[in-house]
Amino acid sequence: MEEPSDLYDMHDINGINGSPPWADHQHQCLEEQDNVECLRRKIKYYFMNPCEKYHARGRKPWKLILQIIKIAIITVQLVSFGLSNQMLITFKEENLMTFKHLFLKDYVDGGMDTYAVYRQADVYDHIDYIIEQYGHLHNITVGNHEYEKNGTLYNPLSVCQECYRNGTIYAGNETFEIDAQVKTDCFDVYPMYHPSLPHFELHFKRMISVKITFVLKAINLQTVRHRELPDCYDFTVIITFNNQVHSGRIKVDLETDVDINECRDWKITGASATNVYLTVLFDCLIIIMCITSCALCTRSVINGIQLQFEYTLYCKNHGGNQVPCSDKLEFLNSWYILIIVSDTLTVIGSILKIEIQTKVLTSYDVCSILLGTGTMFVWIGVIRYMGYFKKYNILILTMRASFPNVIRFICCAGIIYLSYCFCGWIVLGPYHEKFRTLNMVSECLFSLINGDDMYLTFKKVKQKSSLVWLFSRVYLYSFLSLFIYMILNLFITIITDTYDAIKEQQGGDPTSELQKFMSGCKDLPNSGVYRLDENKCCFLDCCISRCRKHQEATG
Repeated sequence: MEEPSDLYDMHDINGINGSPPWADHQHQCLEEQDNVECLRRKIKYYFMNPCEKYHARGRKPWKLILQIIKIAIITVQLVSFGLSNQMLITFKEENLMTFKHLFLKDYVDGGMDTYAVYRQADVYDHIDYIIEQYGHLHNITVGNHEYEKNGTLYNPLSVCQECYRNGTIYAGNETFEIDAQVKTDCFDVYPMYHPSLPHFELHFKRMISVKITFVLKAINLQTVRHRELPDCYDFTVIITFNNQVHSGRIKVDLETDVDINECRDWKITGASATNVYLTVLFDCLIIIMCITSCALCTRSVINGIQLQFEYTLYCKNHGGNQVPCSDKLEFLNSWYILIIVSDTLTVIGSILKIEIQTKVLTSYDVCSILLGTGTMFVWIGVIRYMGYFKKYNILILTMRASFPNVIRFICCAGIIYLSYCFCGWIVLGPYHEKFRTLNMVSECLFSLINGDDMYLTFKKVKQKSSLVWLFSRVYLYSFLSLFIYMILNLFITIITDTYDAIKEQQGGDPTSELQKFMSGCKDLPNSGVYRLDENKCCFLDCCISRCRKHQEATG
């Protein structure tokens, strides 16, 4: 009766396939160990530089090659657009200077800050002069300026006076009565007719400002020499007689608002539009390369996220440890994010540039911001590849490690800086021209930190009040001593301490858990094992298969 039982026990021990259970367990352990080593190699391969990846699996560094080519052609695109934009800026600035000489009586270059009138007769003379110059524009201008037309009629010049609605002011008796509501009186002047001004009375005691507005058209012909189609410009000229202070000095200012439009009808002989088509084709090439670069970097980011998930799952199943956020962020390559943002900005900017070249749009400012920021990010991205060399990598590691401490330090120093800004503005504003507005105070104090204009800042404090003069000395000396001798030195100390700490860590033992895990892989890039792992499933697939087996066993 015992033999069948013994046979049954022996059959149960050997299993169905004739192998003992410890053999299956040993095989499972070996398989799991092999998957862990595969995960280590996979993570180590992810953090290799392009040359090491080429030796490991023979994959050519397409992203590196693409980034180098992209830097060259994007820089060429930016320079080309910058030269074209420079012609636009020159045309706008020179037209502004032309209008000042044409319409401002007795104007001298560089005298806009002191250009003002002080007598009532001078105000009327200046307004008469502007109207007269506007009426004879065709006979006096050397440019191609024209009046704006609405159908068959020219648009008029508009003269508007802003003043308080009612008011009687007697400074001698120190009495006044005024209605704070502001009214605006206007009249129009057409280019062919010149009405006299006595019918338009200026109420100087109640007057806030007089604004003269008109629109002139011009064509930027200098682009023809560069094989570009000219743009048509609408200059809205605004001449303001500012009497808001009521101090007896009416400041006169001229400014322009520029609208750039596509010319309605044009014909160019003696030149071809081949250059425009080549430029558009070049921009299309840049768009294609940026989209390709963005796709490759996005794929790398997705691979990093998947690898982070595998590593997190490994740590959870082996010891139940939570992966620190710093280790998780290691898988999210910030350089790839920077390149993706750069490619996106460059693609949008290139599309706008094509539309500008073909005269569909005239958004020069938006296009400049997009292309400029995209090119800046492209060049900053080059630092990533320099970081693969140890002597250059220490700069990147120092910047990354010191960034949190630097931000905290700047927040604390910024509070002290703002306190000095508010104090200087309210106390020294009436006595110093550099402290008139908060923006000017901030710029002045920042210049003082960098050692600029120290003597002039001390000297220009008006000595009308001895108390304010004494306060200004205490204020400036304390600010300079605090920021130059203490805060700047502390800021430098944060950077140097981080630099020294990183320099000591280089070549030492791994510090993070992720680095310790990767250090278990001793395989060199040219060992050949990475080629075997290329098509081999790793830890994630192993965990999924084990979960399925467990579900089947329990089911």
